[in-house]
Amino acid sequence: MENVQKYRRCYFMPPEPCYDWAKKEYIEKPPIWCSVDLRDGNQALVEPMGLEEKLEFFQLLVKIGFKEIEVGFPAASETEYHFLRALIERNLIPEDVTIQVLTQAREHIIQKTFEALKGAPKAIVHLYNSTSVAQREQVFQKSKEEILEIAVDGAKLLKRLAQETEGNFLFEYSPESFTGTEMEYALDVCNGVLDVWQPDKEHKVVINLPATVEHSLPHVFASQIEYMSKHLNYRDNVILSLHPHNDRGCGVSDAELGLLAGADRIEGTLFGNGERTGNVDIVTLALNMYSQGVDPNLDFSDMPYICECYKKYTGMKIYERQPYCGSLVFAAFSGSHQDAIAKGLAYRKEHDCKYWTVPYLPIDPKDVGREYDADVIRINSQSGKGGVGYILQNNYGINLPKKMKEDMSYAAKHVSDKNHKELTPEWIYDIFNQRYLNNHTKFEVTECHFKQINGITTNMEVMYNGVLHMTQGVGNGRLDAVSNALQELIGIHSVISCYEEHSLAVGSNSKAITYVGITDPDGKCFWGAGIDEDIIRSSIHALVSAMNAQLDLKVTGNET
Repeated sequence: MENVQKYRRCYFMPPEPCYDWAKKEYIEKPPIWCSVDLRDGNQALVEPMGLEEKLEFFQLLVKIGFKEIEVGFPAASETEYHFLRALIERNLIPEDVTIQVLTQAREHIIQKTFEALKGAPKAIVHLYNSTSVAQREQVFQKSKEEILEIAVDGAKLLKRLAQETEGNFLFEYSPESFTGTEMEYALDVCNGVLDVWQPDKEHKVVINLPATVEHSLPHVFASQIEYMSKHLNYRDNVILSLHPHNDRGCGVSDAELGLLAGADRIEGTLFGNGERTGNVDIVTLALNMYSQGVDPNLDFSDMPYICECYKKYTGMKIYERQPYCGSLVFAAFSGSHQDAIAKGLAYRKEHDCKYWTVPYLPIDPKDVGREYDADVIRINSQSGKGGVGYILQNNYGINLPKKMKEDMSYAAKHVSDKNHKELTPEWIYDIFNQRYLNNHTKFEVTECHFKQINGITTNMEVMYNGVLHMTQGVGNGRLDAVSNALQELIGIHSVISCYEEHSLAVGSNSKAITYVGITDPDGKCFWGAGIDEDIIRSSIHALVSAMNAQLDLKVTGNET
């Protein structure tokens, strides 16, 4: 590409090696979660939420299990201010939930913020100012000393107003644009703020390190976090928080490696909503942990409901391939994938497996409110016998013989390819029904009787080409006798190459389904199925359907 020379790396590595995080294999426990959907997420919407929408969204976040929720920037707009007041005055904040508000390190904004917070049962006041080279030089045109002074003065004002205002307040500080700041300087600013607040065991504070813009590979961010974690003053009484954005598409990786590097807390949004490419996606982060056997302490067990609420409140869409929550994330259209999933689910059921190891499914879709038949095995022109067989068995109790699954899958793929559409379970059953169950295109048996003469002798009435015929056949069994009688009448030749049957339901009154495969002298196989309370009748229905398919090919040259 042209103009590449105008770009350069604009992040800063720590002044010392910081790679202890690389020695850790996985995240052992969930972080403290803070949702910023109502502030960071809301400010990124084309049409920000109104008061009632924000109230409903707040209740959804509480239901999911968030214990810290950033509710807005109360000095920024009347809606933000009144939303905060509504939460406090209507007693809508549960006892175990702490709200959080954001304020710039500017005196009049901090004062307005505390006015809005009056009477809050428990609130984090989140103070920030920008510290990066680009912001210092281009936006504020201030020296390092002047930027440090802004942060320290803001911290002092927070401390004083918290003592003067009714309510219970905790403190948080963010060196905004942290990832574009020299690490030693970012540390000096954070420690300057900490020296003002002087946290202790009973009054911990949050130091939040935001990837306001994502500049580097995730391992660089992890090293930056490890450096800060090792050198922050009062570290035992500091909650180290991350606020990753997703400009390079690595927000989740940044957060995960940052947790390995010493972070205690994550700020993010549902589905990654936020400025530009968005914030880190808490759904993905939490369910990544869940898939490794770590309880994230957030409840996403009804993902379809959460998705619908989110779309309703924000007007945003959820990409079909969004991890864990998109409409297609568990869907398997590929024949080999479907076959592996179907066999994996069957193996799990047969062996009563303790752990989830089904191929192609990192978690059980049912754990997030999804269904196997509707969300996992999806049938189109790329699908195979495993998927088609699974749909018929799971939805209708039809367990096709192996070779018949192949025949059925080709039939389904042909219909899908011809119509350029995905096939629903109902459509698949209709194909099965027309192809195998109700194939009376040329003839049907209207009556059949058996006697034990010369083995088994059958006398039948057959409606063939609109004419009723009486015919007789002899065989070593009932179905063999019927087959011989029909071949003699119709003038075709075949042998029964496959016979299987099973009950469609449990109980004495359940119907039986029979599958019959016949092979002609050229080695071509034709299939039929029959359903009846009586196993003999269901067998005859299946044979008749198979022989009709053979006769159709002989007469028309076209397979049904």
